[in-house]
Amino acid sequence: MPSMSGLIRMFGVDPGLNRCGWGVVEADGPRLRYIAHGVVRPPAQESLAERLRILFEGLRAAMQSHDLSHAAVEASFVNTQHGNHGSALILGHARGAAMLACSTHGLSVDEIAATEVKKALVGTGKAEKEQVALMVRRLLPAAGNVTADAADALAVAIAASHRAQSSLTRAKVRA
Repeated sequence: MPSMSGLIRMFGVDPGLNRCGWGVVEADGPRLRYIAHGVVRPPAQESLAERLRILFEGLRAAMQSHDLSHAAVEASFVNTQHGNHGSALILGHARGAAMLACSTHGLSVDEIAATEVKKALVGTGKAEKEQVALMVRRLLPAAGNVTADAADALAVAIAASHRAQSSLTRAKVRA
């Protein structure tokens, strides 16, 4: 739950076993401020268990240097009717490691759908990745030219911050 002061420091994660993007933004009402971003890249030749450990520890290390109040992980939609069930399971492992890293850091973890992230940044849930990355660059110019995975993680953090700010506003109105 966001603090009653309105200031939220959000850790966003775009999970993946090969490349797991993370990003930190600060939201104070409608104002956004870029804090940091990065990508954890477990070596492909390692075992699944070792890659998940590297992912977990990499995300925990990224969280250590920021005074975070909240976390959000992109909820993945995988159409297994026509897709690869194994890929969906692997992505689920990566999401689990990311959620566990955030939780063991003492953060509550929101799951946010990719369509909600796209709608929050671009205005439509069917936006292309390039459109989302463009909006991240416009909203957070201090982030510079970020990789696709880090841009997605920053987009998750932005959208989750908007959601948390809305919850905070509703709580204040009820009070």
